[in-house]
Amino acid sequence: KHGLLTDNYLNLNFALIIVVFFITQILLFYFAYRYRHRKGEKAYYYPVNHKLEFIWTIVPAIVLFGLIIYGLKLWSDITAPAPKNAMVIEVYGKQFDWSARYAGADNVLGRSNFKLITDDNPLGVDVTDPHVKDDKVEINKEIHFPVNTPIAMKFHSRDVIHSAYFPHLRTQMNCVPGMTTEFFMETTITTDSMRLITGNPKFDYVLLCNKICGVAHYSMHLKIVIDSQKDFMKWYKEQPYALASIETAPIDSMAKKVALK
Repeated sequence: KHGLLTDNYLNLNFALIIVVFFITQILLFYFAYRYRHRKGEKAYYYPVNHKLEFIWTIVPAIVLFGLIIYGLKLWSDITAPAPKNAMVIEVYGKQFDWSARYAGADNVLGRSNFKLITDDNPLGVDVTDPHVKDDKVEINKEIHFPVNTPIAMKFHSRDVIHSAYFPHLRTQMNCVPGMTTEFFMETTITTDSMRLITGNPKFDYVLLCNKICGVAHYSMHLKIVIDSQKDFMKWYKEQPYALASIETAPIDSMAKKVALK
């Protein structure tokens, strides 16, 4: 949703740049030809024209001011807090892969702490926090998003600064050790629809690391699947709970919640 706004703003800038480019280049070559040296002609001394200088200063200033105001409004919309009913998803980066955790029926992610990280608890979730019990984690190294659903993305890093970059969605956020970064987004085109649009049956959305985070930085990518509400519900039900040791889990209503939207 925000990617379209970003593209439109970029296209507006390019359109203005192209128009100004052709105007200035035409004038440049015209004046070079019109006032070339010719025998017997003498240049007229014309040192200043306040009216002309005022016009070529004010007009660009007004255009740039408009672009800045419009850009600030877009930035405010893109970085606005997520709606209260937004699905909460955590993306966790480490050298050299990504993991994702989905808030469960309560739509609240349980606490986590890097000091709690073990081989059995790679995300460092706090088992004493009741909100953890219905959290789910992705398997098969895929992150799924339901289409047309507000999503509050929260980012963490275990080791160094990574940058979660969704190139097709026009979004990016740094993952910084010791702090939580976040943004709000809403996808609008499913993977299946994008394959038809692009004519590429193998098209996939991807999550990349956009910071040079180490020797295997190039391999730090993850497949993203944007599903219909129904397909996401089916996929979500198949994902394991973050605490695999829990034998009985709360009633899974996240999928029902998504399906009703």
